[in-house]
Amino acid sequence: MKTLFDKIWDKHLVKTLDESSVVLYIDRHLIHEVTTPQAFTAIKAKGVKVFRPSQTTATADHNVPTKNQHLPIVNAASRNQVDTLTENCETHGIEYFGLGHKNQGIVHVIGPELGLTQPGMTIVCGDSHTSTHGAFGTIAFGIGTSQVAQVLASQCMIVTKPKTMRIIIDGELNHNVDAKDVILHVLKALGSNGGTGYFIEYAGRVIEEMSMEGRMTICNMSIELGARGGLIAPDQQTFDYLKNKERVPKGTQFIDAVDKWAKLKSEPQAIFDQEYLFSGEEIQPMITYGTNPGMGVQVEEEIPNALNNSDKKALAYMGFESGQSLLGTPVNYVFVGSCTNGRIEDFRKVANYVKGKKKASNVKAYLVPGSQKVLEQIKEEGLMDVFNAANLEVREPGCSACLAMNEDKIPSGEYCVSTSNRNFEGRQGAGAKTLLVGPLMAAAVAIEGKIVKL
Repeated sequence: MKTLFDKIWDKHLVKTLDESSVVLYIDRHLIHEVTTPQAFTAIKAKGVKVFRPSQTTATADHNVPTKNQHLPIVNAASRNQVDTLTENCETHGIEYFGLGHKNQGIVHVIGPELGLTQPGMTIVCGDSHTSTHGAFGTIAFGIGTSQVAQVLASQCMIVTKPKTMRIIIDGELNHNVDAKDVILHVLKALGSNGGTGYFIEYAGRVIEEMSMEGRMTICNMSIELGARGGLIAPDQQTFDYLKNKERVPKGTQFIDAVDKWAKLKSEPQAIFDQEYLFSGEEIQPMITYGTNPGMGVQVEEEIPNALNNSDKKALAYMGFESGQSLLGTPVNYVFVGSCTNGRIEDFRKVANYVKGKKKASNVKAYLVPGSQKVLEQIKEEGLMDVFNAANLEVREPGCSACLAMNEDKIPSGEYCVSTSNRNFEGRQGAGAKTLLVGPLMAAAVAIEGKIVKL
């Protein structure tokens, strides 16, 4: 009896090399400007062309400005990376969504919204949060630059098969609790290495009733558990989301595709190497207090005692103490965006909260949509008017303050309430202090200027 992961894996297995290594076929290769230059240089040195360019899609997202994207990029390093990607895509005939293109955006946002991501696929990218695409019932994971070169050259790669884990979340969620709170709750329970060596399948009533945007948030942060990736069995919610997407089959071909996709689920007696069960009723709005995503608490809880030197170091960096409540902590920076929470559903939540209110005078907020399509939806749905009235600035698509690879950096010593996925030291700028939250909590902090309960 096979798990969903096993079914997809076996279908894409090309060759077993030894007890630990296999050759796996890759359906979709996503690339961006940061992790590809050396890979293209490597295949050029070997005199190799991209094997199947039609199965590779490129976009500029990590190191791009989020203001004045119609102008030449000012930062020399960023400009060079984007220019290099443009040239490599032209040379090899790869579809490329550069700045100004209607489909440009964060790689893990544009894949699903265009329908490039489809159930049963294997998907890789030189970016750890490729696990996002697992929300559609895919085996999706991040790879290193040398592996990017492998896939460009052969549409295959050498990998080791991970173990399987199932995380079941049953029951119902409380008011004001969303997908980000769910995954931060799981991280609090299992820790940032609780999924190491595993590929996780998420199941249960909470997952089944979750939107596709919410499922993407869950799978996105599987990597923060140390897992290779996460996936969710496709269902009617998945099919409804994909229907009429640009790159998804149409008409009778779509019906045939759904018939195949509907079979992508773990068999009832399938055995997982590890299983966990959580109750939705136990989950409350969450916030992190430390320097890894597993260091989180319910927003009304106190910070737990530091158990080791690593915890003490994290608290010292963040300027917090064991037993302290975060409620009332002043926050001057708020970031809503990233491949975790940069979709239209996230901005709708923010808009619903801030409507009729004004941003706190001490707060500087970055509202950065995950794609040009999301930006257009923000405008079409009237959300831009809401944000403008609340004095919240909406920027242009990109990874932005998630990783401070561009101009959107948080100053040293400042707290930033962020809907992104990582709170490592310096992740959002040298000396910056990140507190991970969901979009609703981010909206509340933007209005109040401090951490509050919802």
